[in-house]
Amino acid sequence: MENFHNKVAVITGAASGIGKSIAERCAKEGMRIVLADIEEETLYRTERDLKAIGAETLAVVTDVGKEKDVNLLAEKTLQAFGEVHLLFNNAGVGGGTMLWESTLADWQWVMNVNLWGVIYATRSFVPIMLKQNNECHIVNTASRAGLETGPFNGIYRVTKHAVVSFSETLYHELKTVNTKIGVSVLCPGFVNTQICDAHRNRPENLANPLETQKATPEGKMVDLMIREAVADGISPEEVAEITFRAIEKNQFYILTDTEAKGGVKHRMAAIINGENPAAIIPEALKVKMTVQ
Repeated sequence: MENFHNKVAVITGAASGIGKSIAERCAKEGMRIVLADIEEETLYRTERDLKAIGAETLAVVTDVGKEKDVNLLAEKTLQAFGEVHLLFNNAGVGGGTMLWESTLADWQWVMNVNLWGVIYATRSFVPIMLKQNNECHIVNTASRAGLETGPFNGIYRVTKHAVVSFSETLYHELKTVNTKIGVSVLCPGFVNTQICDAHRNRPENLANPLETQKATPEGKMVDLMIREAVADGISPEEVAEITFRAIEKNQFYILTDTEAKGGVKHRMAAIINGENPAAIIPEALKVKMTVQ
């Protein structure tokens, strides 16, 4: 897709971080923008900011972990603009601790947003795109954690590996029906966003009991290291720019740092050579671990 002007983009997790920067990039291209997020106040603030620069927008408070919310998002998109051309399944959260210590509520919350959000949106929007029979593109946000192997953030890793596989399968299946729908999977490394504070939007029904909310010393150390690495990460604006360049080229895998490619090669070599998985620790975390 080379011409974005007047196209309709739907963005989940659009109120802040990567989603907001993608929305701003859409505005620069003269697109009509549907902003979806669970964080109501921030969502409407982002909508006001975009309208102030002349963008035509629609804000829809959406919990992507609920099928009815995503279906309603699709309905409102069609009511407002009559069509959709770009879908950014961007909403994402992180949570939990070691795999055996994470609660079922941790699993349900992260899976609902990171994986089921993508599933629901695909089921809602792809039939619309197929019926339109014009040039469209879908970008599913995974992570370099979805391409590598290593410790920590286990639930997040599981969901992001699933999003990569889901996107690959979607790419192949759309090819079998000769559609004009392109697919990309965005696998950023550390990005300076509020991902470490995603619990601010955690539903009450999936909150952990108080006795499970106290982090272990090891858990606190890992959390601190990740927070510092995220704070030192690239900007969401850079991610948005890289993403749009990839859409223009119909590029499937979108990696925002060259280090991730080494991680992929390392993991694949272990699989092909029948070796046990070796932990892949991003350089940003290695530095923090050394300092600690």
